[in-house]
Amino acid sequence: MTTPIPDTTSEATQAQRIAQVALAAVLSAFGCWTLWEFLPALVWAGILAIAVWPYYRRVRDRFPGGGRGILPPTCFTLAIALVFIVPVAIAGLQAAREAHLVLDWLDTVRREGIPTPAWLAHLPLVGSAATDWWMETVADPGAAAELLRHVNRADLFSTGRHVGAGLAHRAILFGFSLTALFFLLRDGEWVTAQMLRAGHRAFGPGGERIGRQIVASIHGTVDGLVLVGVGEGFILGVVYAFAGVPHPALLGALTAVAAMIPFGAPVLFGLAALLLVGKGAVIGAIVVLIAGIVVTFVADHFIRPVLIGGATRLPFIWVLLGILGGVATWGLIGLFIGPALMAALILLWREWAGEHDDV
Repeated sequence: MTTPIPDTTSEATQAQRIAQVALAAVLSAFGCWTLWEFLPALVWAGILAIAVWPYYRRVRDRFPGGGRGILPPTCFTLAIALVFIVPVAIAGLQAAREAHLVLDWLDTVRREGIPTPAWLAHLPLVGSAATDWWMETVADPGAAAELLRHVNRADLFSTGRHVGAGLAHRAILFGFSLTALFFLLRDGEWVTAQMLRAGHRAFGPGGERIGRQIVASIHGTVDGLVLVGVGEGFILGVVYAFAGVPHPALLGALTAVAAMIPFGAPVLFGLAALLLVGKGAVIGAIVVLIAGIVVTFVADHFIRPVLIGGATRLPFIWVLLGILGGVATWGLIGLFIGPALMAALILLWREWAGEHDDV
């Protein structure tokens, strides 16, 4: 009898596959460690590329020769850069122009205190107590100086240097994001094809569905958060201007940014109302509060659920939890990561539970 020869080929192939997976995991871990500081910039570049890709393709096709070459992605990247740089530059110039006014105001408060506003005594129920408190702690120069004892020019300059260093670091990351965005736009079709093939090889047809769900979630989140937030900021900026709020354009831009985060806009239009109350314009403050409540209620309860939930077939409660949890975990970038993760998880649950509808 002949002794059967063990089949070592399949065992060797299996061992090689295990070794390849282990090597890929180790290299991926070292790669993430090496690029850790730049990973948020890369993620931002990917989010921006996904968000603007349909518009980029339309613009690119209008270029001579079908938009081949580096000119279309260069122009589009520069346009996106200006969208972010121009408002920041305007806000920075405005802050620099008024910084000395703030310092002079602090010196005046230390010497003379802050006069009691006439409207304070007319507040219902608390007017008398509020007036007494103001006169004892704010109107009196000694008490006001004590409140501002820890605020001096040296501290403000030191804080300014720290803020400047942080802004410089973020400017570098922003430049890296724009560079990555340029290459993603230039090679978008090739990158998409690579991702689809890799997802299909790794996870089968389900991988492609998850990828498409994540892309749809990012598109819906951009429309529901960014565009709606810009709309809220524009409308409330007009209200600020008519109500007499100081610097309505700047405050409207800040409101647009805050409105991208659920429940963020009330902080800004509440601040605008307080500024008006401080000027004695109580009617204008009431108008700003009512307009802010109406605009945010309509946006958060009618427009955003349709834009975000409709694009991802995701109940808005999961969208909201994804946004809030994403912001708490990842920061500002979590606005887009959170809903995308929730959309992918809900899709996996539906498939596992037997709902095989394509998304």
